[in-house]
Amino acid sequence: MTRIRRVILDVDGTLVDSNDVHTHAWVEALAQHGYDISFERIRSLIGKGGDKVLPETTGLEKDSDEGKAISKQRSEIFRTKYLPTLKAFPRVHELLQHMHDQGLKIVVASSAEKQELDALLEVAGATELVEQKTSSQDAKNSKPDPDIVDVALKHTGLQAGEMIMLGDTPYDLEAATKAGVATIALRCGGWDTPDLQGAKAIYDDPADLLAHYDDSPLGSIIR
Repeated sequence: MTRIRRVILDVDGTLVDSNDVHTHAWVEALAQHGYDISFERIRSLIGKGGDKVLPETTGLEKDSDEGKAISKQRSEIFRTKYLPTLKAFPRVHELLQHMHDQGLKIVVASSAEKQELDALLEVAGATELVEQKTSSQDAKNSKPDPDIVDVALKHTGLQAGEMIMLGDTPYDLEAATKAGVATIALRCGGWDTPDLQGAKAIYDDPADLLAHYDDSPLGSIIR
């Protein structure tokens, strides 16, 4: 049996309760540029990066002039209006510390931009526990494409079978699966069990995973 050496973490919706506020930031930025896109439509895409959200809602490419302007506006709204209000899910730091104490190295693979990712890790109290991090700037395509997970694998020098990913959206699971990495899913990001099929196990939130850690795929890891 291959030994699991690293846990790959998503952040938004997995460690930090931020999926709804990301949605609001997108809706507001798009509205300021004349696009009336519903909260529900954007919410269903959270977990993907702007390279997916913009084409799927407006037909714009992220690298177009208007796409860049909307992305910049969204980022400013998120950082100034919503970031100060964010909180980590209960017992996130305890879960990550327990992983670390059990000998697992922690890697982050997020569709967030680097500046936002650093701030979100601070909110989660995870900065000092993370060995490596991969953001949207490190990969050509965001989730559900596997690029971000592939970059995380490349940075560690490990094989896919030596890692497992913790995420909250179908896009996390799809990206990891395409990269050959097994997954554990959490429902706290707003997706329910039918949307998270394919994960080795599904839990309500970080506290639920911590409470059942010994019986989880993490607890059965050979050390």
